[in-house]
Amino acid sequence: MNVVDSSAWLEYFANGPNATFFAKPIEQVEQLIVPTLSLFEVFKRVLQQRDENEALQVVAVMQQGTVVDLDSFIALGAARLSVESKLPLADSVILATAREFEATLWTQDADFSGLDNVKYRKRKP
Repeated sequence: MNVVDSSAWLEYFANGPNATFFAKPIEQVEQLIVPTLSLFEVFKRVLQQRDENEALQVVAVMQQGTVVDLDSFIALGAARLSVESKLPLADSVILATAREFEATLWTQDADFSGLDNVKYRKRKP
């Protein structure tokens, strides 16, 4: 199973320098877990930078995976992770979701660098 962080989704949709690194987990939709928080973050950023139509198209692609709501169990796990790892709220929720599903987290967010079951690729300029 795979969880793709919002930074990686945005890189993929923008066809940025790391897009091919994130293509495999994104395109294997049967193995893809999509936290609702990722839907929020990606929709918001595309809406800010482009328009609502493109933002809705991006979210439609994301929803091909299994969308997972933030429930109380994941929320409490995220709070623990936030305290233990000093991660911000959104990062904690994404990581807690990945861990709940024993999934690999794919990201270019340096906050996740060095954590277990994380495939981190440094952001390229």
